Amino acid sequence: MMRFIFITNLPELAAFVVARGVDRVMVDLELLGKIERQGHLSTVISRHDFDDIARVRAAIPGKELIARLNPVNDRTEEEVDRAIELGADVLMLPMFRTAREVEHFCTFVRKRARVCLLLETVAGASALADIIAGSDVDEVHIGLNDLHLDLGHAFMFEPLAYGLVDEIASTVRAAGLPLGIGGLARAGEGLLPADMLLAEHVRLQSTGAILSRTFHRSGASIADIEQQMNFAVEISKLQKAYESYCQFSMEELLAVHHEVAARVAMIVRSKPGGS
Repeated sequence: MMRFIFITNLPELAAFVVARGVDRVMVDLELLGKIERQGHLSTVISRHDFDDIARVRAAIPGKELIARLNPVNDRTEEEVDRAIELGADVLMLPMFRTAREVEHFCTFVRKRARVCLLLETVAGASALADIIAGSDVDEVHIGLNDLHLDLGHAFMFEPLAYGLVDEIASTVRAAGLPLGIGGLARAGEGLLPADMLLAEHVRLQSTGAILSRTFHRSGASIADIEQQMNFAVEISKLQKAYESYCQFSMEELLAVHHEVAARVAMIVRSKPGGS
C-alpha cells in the first residue's frame, strides 16, 4: 500500500483527509532559504507555525503527524524539542548536505520521534550511504522539486527519468529503510500522469508520496475540495493503480520507465531553451 501525505495546518481538513485514505499529515514549518530557492516557481511556501502541530495532532488520533522543520541552523535543537513536545511523530529534515548535519539533527532528536531525511541536494545524494550508516535515520523521502533545481534541470522529474533517483533508491533499499518519492497529482491527468509515476514507485520500491496541490486543486478548505472532487474516490484510484503495478514483472515496469523517460525528454524539449 502507498502511504499518502497531505500537507495542512487545518485540524478539520486533516481529519477530513485521513478519513478518506490519507495515512500521514504534514505540518510544514520550513522557511529558511525556501523563498530564495523556489520564489521564482509556482510552488506553495507554507506559513504554518508550531502551535499548528498540537491542533492537528488532536484532530488525527492514531494517524502519523509529520513536522517538516528548517534545515539545520542555530535553533534546530529548540525546533526539535518543541515539535516533539507538541505531538509530532516524525521529524523531517530538509536540504541536508553532510553527514555532520544529519548527525547533529539525530542527536537532538534522541530517538524520541522518527527521523525522515528529505533528500533535496546533490551533495546529500552523493554522501547518502555514509549518512545513513552513521545516524539514527528511520526513512528517506526524495524531494524532486529542490533536487532538480540543485541539479540545474529544467523539469522536476528529470532526476527520476535519468537515473539519479535509481541510485538513491538503491542506497536506501540496501540500508533497509522505507523510501518515499516526490508528490502525486490525480490519476490520468497531465503529460506525466500520476498513475504512470506510481509504476516508478513500485519499480523503485517506494511506498510514500506527498499529495501535490494539483491533486486537490489547491483547495484550502473542506468546502473547496468537495466542490471540485470526490477526495476518497481520487485516493482510491491512486491506490488501485499502485496495487495494479505491484502485479507487473520487472520487464513490464522497465517498459513504463522508458515511457516516462521519453515523456520527460519531450517535456524538457518543449520548454524555452530546451533541446
